[in-house]
Amino acid sequence: MDLTLLYRGPLASCDYDCPYCPFAKRRDSREQLRTDRACLERFTDWAAARTTDRLSVLFTPWGEGLVRSWYRRALAELSHHPHVRRVAIQTNLGCRTDWLADADLGTLALWCTYHPGQTPYDRFLAKCRELADRQVRFSVGIVGLPEHLEAARRLRADLPEHVYLWVNAAEGHTYDDAQADRWTALDPLFPYSRYPHTSAGLPCRTGESVISVDGDGTVRRCHFVRAELGNLYDGTYRPALGPRPCPRSVCDCHIGYVHLETLPLYDVFAGGVLERIPASAPPPRAPLPLRDHRATG
Repeated sequence: MDLTLLYRGPLASCDYDCPYCPFAKRRDSREQLRTDRACLERFTDWAAARTTDRLSVLFTPWGEGLVRSWYRRALAELSHHPHVRRVAIQTNLGCRTDWLADADLGTLALWCTYHPGQTPYDRFLAKCRELADRQVRFSVGIVGLPEHLEAARRLRADLPEHVYLWVNAAEGHTYDDAQADRWTALDPLFPYSRYPHTSAGLPCRTGESVISVDGDGTVRRCHFVRAELGNLYDGTYRPALGPRPCPRSVCDCHIGYVHLETLPLYDVFAGGVLERIPASAPPPRAPLPLRDHRATG
């Protein structure tokens, strides 16, 4: 079967202290890091051995994974398995890039976020250019706060034309039409992020072909629904897989709503769902989804 796994282990430490992130500047103890490494290696071993399935894997750590050698090694190793269609990770790109020489770049991809004030702009841009020179598949994004607008415009001007620049609506921030237009000029798909998506009772791929896995192997339909489907390592999750409606009232995170069947995002991001890369350049302005499918407040 084709299965997409969103893996989030116990790692919570990050080298940045973004004011909009609740996990900024956390420090894991040595024991916590050892536990995270063991959990990740167990997951990687499971995925490598699961040759009867076609797997796609996105690592979504609370902290920054690529500053840890075991995350770099996991991505590189998984990228070489024929049954792994895609392996990707969300990253602030604070790590070096030479480890990518050990990866199959036909399989590996990166979802990169620029955080103004946390790293020098020129350093981040240089890392992006290194990725482009290595022909790595990657997207670049930014949180759509008013104080980030000029940095986002600068990024769009300086990034290679083929690199998609995405904008996440800031949590708790309301955009009037003029503000939304400014962000949409940079990311034509920003209208999908502007409002939380009404999801209650709607069909979603999570729990059927997409699952969330934690460090202990507990399987849930997604990161945002706590009900357990079973465990990855004893196989008890398998009988629980199947179509099911979303139990939440709204879904406001891209890694969640991208899987809603009522949205066209699997077509928009065909071949690049995990790394958030559109199949082709987005139109100059994406049409706003119908308001009766969105939250209004």
